[in-house]
Amino acid sequence: MAVITIDGTRLEVPENKNVLECALEAGIYIPHLCHHPDLPENGSCRMCIVEVEGQEGVTTSCTLRAQDGMVVHTTSERINKLRTLALELLLAGHPEDCSTCPKYGNCELQTLIQYIGANNARMRTRIKGIKMEEGNPLLIHDMNRCVLCGRCVRACNKLRGVGVLQYNKKDLETYVGTLHGKLLKDEDCRFCTACAEVCPTGSIRDKLQLLTTNLKKEEALVPCRTACPAHTDIPRYIRFVKEGDYDAAVAVIREKVPFPNALGHVCSHVCELECKRKEVSEAMSIRDIKRYAAEHDTGRYWKGKGKQLPDTGKKVCVVGGGPAGLTAAYYLRKQGHAVTVKEALPTVGGMMSYGIPSYRLPREIIAQEANVIEEQGVVIETNTKVDKPVELLSEYDAVLMTIGAHKGVRLPMEGSELPGVLLNIDFLRNASLGQETGMGKRIIVLGGGNVAFDCARTAKRLGAEEIHLACLEAREAMTADDEEIEQAKEEGIFVHPAQTFERITGTDAVTGVDFMNVKSFTFDENRRAIIEKEEGSEHHIDADTVIFATGQRPDLTEEAGLALGRANSIVVKENSLATETEGVFAAGDVVYGTKSVILAIASGRDAAVEIDKYLGGDGDISETLAPEQHADPKIGKIEGFGYLGRTKTQVTPAAERQDNFSEVDHGICDADICGEASRCLQCDLRLQIHPSRLWTEYSNQKEA
Repeated sequence: MAVITIDGTRLEVPENKNVLECALEAGIYIPHLCHHPDLPENGSCRMCIVEVEGQEGVTTSCTLRAQDGMVVHTTSERINKLRTLALELLLAGHPEDCSTCPKYGNCELQTLIQYIGANNARMRTRIKGIKMEEGNPLLIHDMNRCVLCGRCVRACNKLRGVGVLQYNKKDLETYVGTLHGKLLKDEDCRFCTACAEVCPTGSIRDKLQLLTTNLKKEEALVPCRTACPAHTDIPRYIRFVKEGDYDAAVAVIREKVPFPNALGHVCSHVCELECKRKEVSEAMSIRDIKRYAAEHDTGRYWKGKGKQLPDTGKKVCVVGGGPAGLTAAYYLRKQGHAVTVKEALPTVGGMMSYGIPSYRLPREIIAQEANVIEEQGVVIETNTKVDKPVELLSEYDAVLMTIGAHKGVRLPMEGSELPGVLLNIDFLRNASLGQETGMGKRIIVLGGGNVAFDCARTAKRLGAEEIHLACLEAREAMTADDEEIEQAKEEGIFVHPAQTFERITGTDAVTGVDFMNVKSFTFDENRRAIIEKEEGSEHHIDADTVIFATGQRPDLTEEAGLALGRANSIVVKENSLATETEGVFAAGDVVYGTKSVILAIASGRDAAVEIDKYLGGDGDISETLAPEQHADPKIGKIEGFGYLGRTKTQVTPAAERQDNFSEVDHGICDADICGEASRCLQCDLRLQIHPSRLWTEYSNQKEA
């Protein structure tokens, strides 16, 4: 250790540590621009010059090493003049109008100008004339604003080990660019965006600026994690998968959700819609990576571990054993409450068991993950229907309604009551239970979502000879997953987008459906459909069965004793999952309508938090299961990285799958999983980079 004095303040610091960092860590501000705590020093900006007693002239404090007995002065008439000169020389080649800069108000150079009091009036200004490059994904290069601090070059070369950025010359101007002047993608950039993070002027900046969003920085920079309703730490578990540590990956997932394998099969993967990788080539196969990890997990980090608080003596009844109810039950039990789940059907799982066909989600997966919840101490009672949940309050301290939306919607159109007209939920449930469905040989499914395709593809497997699926939406607006639509077509199902349902024909039984082509389909401000039909486009399709797949609603009546809202949903208080009945809560599809498994899980987590607080707990259901991860910031170069495509899953050929309920999509194979995980941009690494501190944040500047 060495004892040094800076502006009269005595400091004990590690010997040979640079004086600038010694000062900044002690709260003593020394002006600087090229310095960044995560990067090697280059001393180019000359802002951090200081005087050392016993030494001639000035020296840059970022390259000055602390020696015992050193006395440093950070300001003097000479220092101030030299700093001002150095800054004005930088400003001579910098655009004058700050107000037009996207970095305005968050620019280190701007605050430095304010601190030093420099301006570019004394220097002859010059225009660099370097074209702004907007052709790269994620980033804009605006080198007319560059002051050659070199932070981006050091971040790319030293911090990340990628080596894409370097100093180039054009005429008499030096500027930062790629090695061969190509776009970043063609230079094998990893698009980690560290360069944008460390740039003090906005010369390299994100295309999406934080000011244009309502998100916090960490939310905007890691959009997959933000988009996930349960906020699973996606980059973290993908990194574990890349390392081959599938146990740790699943432990990360289980910190937020109790159904990793089920989600690996049927998650709506909204995270992939926000994945930054799609701006470079194709989005990450996040759902399939999760599935691979879950299928190779031994439970080393979570089985029999994690939180389990002492018993509280409080009892909770969860009505409905779908993903929302089971999730809430699981976390409430971990909080120490006694929890009983009452499920009306023979097994738990809700729509995972009775809506999603087994060729998409094998039933043994649901049973295995439900068993984990039982092993936690949750009591599950099946074949137990609850008609009056309010009466349960005589036995339980709180009741949670998670009965889902298990009642199909019959559109009020001509012929909708004819024999041969079925409802989606009834049809899928009967098929799942192996019961008679009532379908014939020629089927028309009305609807364009995943449930509609589940109905159509199930009918195919039950022996239907001809199946048509029609919906109002145009092909590009259909809500079903693309893979569902394409696989259905491969199985011989006829898909008819942009169709109106005019009438179901027949007198004593269904004979078909009359349609018209949709010219345009929009909604007004009240969400009422506005449909323009194509004149003279009437046409008919013969059928003996019509399946309505146009929505679902909760199977509830006012006899339940709860306030009901639109589409038979349970009304809850604003910003709450509590109903108007004290002690009764509701979560999942029964509150907001049919959505997805992951949204139901997130709602179940929210319910567990709220009910725990209601019962006297702190509502903290968080837990740490995975081992600590030390992400290496040096990611290195990968040839052709920007062009790496999304790994395709293994799918059983249509001829082998269309007559049975065996699993169709087998996920990513062993040989491909590491490659797919390696495509991740690791957006979260940027959050490891220390944010720059402005001069107003230092103790010796508080009165400035």
